[in-house]
Amino acid sequence: MSDQRKRTGLGALATAGADEDFSVIDAIGGPRGVVESMLPGVVFVVLFIATNDLNLTIGVSAALAVVQVLARLVQRQSVMGAVSGLIAVGICLVWAWKSHEARNYYMLGFITNAVYAVLLGVSLAVRVPGLGLVIEFIRQLPTERFGAWFHGWMDDRDLKRAYMAITGLWLGLFVLRLAVQVPLYVTDHVAALGVTRLIMGIPFWALAIWVSYLVIATPLHRHKASAAAHAAASHEPPAPSPSAG
Repeated sequence: MSDQRKRTGLGALATAGADEDFSVIDAIGGPRGVVESMLPGVVFVVLFIATNDLNLTIGVSAALAVVQVLARLVQRQSVMGAVSGLIAVGICLVWAWKSHEARNYYMLGFITNAVYAVLLGVSLAVRVPGLGLVIEFIRQLPTERFGAWFHGWMDDRDLKRAYMAITGLWLGLFVLRLAVQVPLYVTDHVAALGVTRLIMGIPFWALAIWVSYLVIATPLHRHKASAAAHAAASHEPPAPSPSAG
């Protein structure tokens, strides 16, 4: 399997094409990635509900996150995803520990969802789809001639329309998470907040990636084919001039 097919998240969408296989499971990190992403949150909410002991819950959750990284190191596997997850879980646990409130374990999620929602909303307002910027940046790093790179996909009306659509989709996802979860945080319903966070986490992310693929696969494939044909034509040698008679 190529490195491109192992890309996750928006990186997987950047390699999408109408004639290519696309796996949602691979795009969200594979079965192991899903388990590693969800397990700390599951352990936190279940253990806190069962014991109502915040310090014990924090200690066990932190130990679990560290074990996940060590397991990958021992198995000589990539640890980047696990390390980034460890950092995120660490921030959440420290926030809950310092404030002595279990509900603050979810504060980082609120902040990141709000920031993403604002950025995507602004991008839609200025008609430069944020998801398009990210996917195209992953697909082809604009190391030079930024204007040509930018207009190369922005001037493709079908592709831009698809990027606008999925940007709106992801904006809706972030706003929906906040609309449902913030009231649970304010009213201190930790158990309901934890369960809701799990449901609206990986499952919603997988659904958003799958729908995004369905929307952009065909226009992105056509754009790639058109760009390849144009590049090939620009490198063709000039036609020989007629010989003098």
